[in-house]
Amino acid sequence: MTPSSPVPAKALIVLGCPEVPSQQALALFIAWNLRLQGTSVHAAGNPAVLNLLKVSDPEKRYLPEMQVLEKCIEEIVEKKRDADLCIVFAHNDAGISYAATMRHLLPASRLVVIIFGKEPEALAALVDFPCETIVEKAVHNPMQLKRKINGVFGWAA
Repeated sequence: MTPSSPVPAKALIVLGCPEVPSQQALALFIAWNLRLQGTSVHAAGNPAVLNLLKVSDPEKRYLPEMQVLEKCIEEIVEKKRDADLCIVFAHNDAGISYAATMRHLLPASRLVVIIFGKEPEALAALVDFPCETIVEKAVHNPMQLKRKINGVFGWAA
């Protein structure tokens, strides 16, 4: 986290459709860094992205808790789940919609929207709610986006 940001107790990572390969690698990278700080990390997404993460992290070292996004939203609405930090991956307009939903459902949480893909600037223009954004053209190569994520969270490059 940045020096002025406290370490969150609970983080939620929201993932979109896994058609952009860098998303899963970066989600695991973020989860690893957060868990090093002592943060409890939960991931939510569609079944396809969750299955990719389960294959990549079979012992659940980085993402011990995962669930389908709609169930996660239901639990937040019912006040059964919350987060101090919510990170949303968005590579299409649906991702921006999920980020807006999280802003509405978790108004006191720090919201970081990672906007990536082939045309991230156009997607970033759709953000009309308070949040931090990380915008980078990233499809297959996650390295430049990783550097920006490190900068936002204050992690070593």
